[in-house]
Amino acid sequence: MNGTPVTSTSNSIVPSLVVLDDREGLLSRSPGVERMRVLADVRVLSGSLDELTTAERERVSVIMAVRERTRFDAVTLATLPSLELLLQSGGHAYHLDAEYAAQRGLPVALGRGGLGAQAAVPELTFALAVAAMRMIPAAHHSVVAGEWPPFLGRNLSGRTLGILGLGRHGGNVARIGEAYGMRVVAWDRGGASVAETVGPERLLLDELLSVSDVVTVHLKLSEESKGLLSEERLRSMKPGSVLINTARGAIIDEEALAKVLQSGPISAAGLDVFAVEPLPASSPLRSLTNVVLTPHIGWTVEEVLTEFADTAAGQLEAYRSGSLSRGQLLDRQVNPRGSRFGGLSE
Repeated sequence: MNGTPVTSTSNSIVPSLVVLDDREGLLSRSPGVERMRVLADVRVLSGSLDELTTAERERVSVIMAVRERTRFDAVTLATLPSLELLLQSGGHAYHLDAEYAAQRGLPVALGRGGLGAQAAVPELTFALAVAAMRMIPAAHHSVVAGEWPPFLGRNLSGRTLGILGLGRHGGNVARIGEAYGMRVVAWDRGGASVAETVGPERLLLDELLSVSDVVTVHLKLSEESKGLLSEERLRSMKPGSVLINTARGAIIDEEALAKVLQSGPISAAGLDVFAVEPLPASSPLRSLTNVVLTPHIGWTVEEVLTEFADTAAGQLEAYRSGSLSRGQLLDRQVNPRGSRFGGLSE
């Protein structure tokens, strides 16, 4: 491993730590990773575990993972026999075989609660909405090609914004929508979590779809939300409406969406997430001119990545002192096996 490890005063074992998928090159120079170097022998990879030899993999005892960029299925985890702690940035672990990790006794610490994403995701939501309604990508390419054609767009102001999911992202989207001068309505799975007199007006899902000019998805992926926006529901949306998704691709039936974007009633879409990522070359969404596509960049801003590293560093520090809270784990009941350089608080 690379780096300049310093032995902890509370534990003489220096763990080998790998930071994966630093594609932007920001994590390697972040204050959080510098803090980790005090407690571990740190190596930062721009890519996945494929950059390591078999022998190097077998020595890895801690991994900091960047969201879903590396998939941790049972086969991958089995190639990491010394792995004692997985520092998983973000608040979800859809890409991880949680059952296998629990059976193995592997603590997976989640990076919940960062403030950067609470701004980054809503900001991208409106960037996609404006780009779709003002046809900015098509206008850009026309000018680059030497053309100067007219483009008839539409304002957000005065229109209805329908939000699916009023969590930390949806709530901020509601406030921004109001600042644009939009009427904001919302739907929550399982009903509203706060009184209907507080915040946006709550509507039933089908009613929201029928009255909203812009529908934006901010739901967690679950068995209930998977495929929620089926072809039937997509065809029930308001004529000329725009669909935005910065949550999870599988919430929308993508094949049906491609059809509806060609035949109506949806006039345009802005999509940052997809059921399969990277988006397959064969996807019909790639060939449509009324879709704005981005490669899951809702969270990839400097502030969020810096927070990821800071959170992971704090969790490593806590683990090394035997005080990492179970409340930060994916599985709070996990029974760590063979802890060599740290532990959890009970």
